[in-house]
Amino acid sequence: MEVKITNENYETLKNSNEPLVIDFWATWCGPCRMIAPIISQLAEEYDGRITVGKCDVEECEDIAVDLGIRNVPTILFFKGGEIVDKVVGAVNKAKIQEKFEALL
Repeated sequence: MEVKITNENYETLKNSNEPLVIDFWATWCGPCRMIAPIISQLAEEYDGRITVGKCDVEECEDIAVDLGIRNVPTILFFKGGEIVDKVVGAVNKAKIQEKFEALL
């Protein structure tokens, strides 16, 4: 299950003991829509081991600016509150899943 990332819950989720993956996206972004089903599927597969969030860059502009998000889709991988990996652009499921596995 995916969590909607907001200005209110971002810090709490980032600093939790569970690794966090955030998909930064926008409603007008075609490639974002292409990877959305992959992110949803991985969120289910890794439920209970990795928190998966979606962050609309237009709703949470402060978070996107703070993290230097310039392109969407961008997927950030957090462990221990720190960014440990990043994917920019639409990539295949195998590539994203490899990054998920590296978090565990």
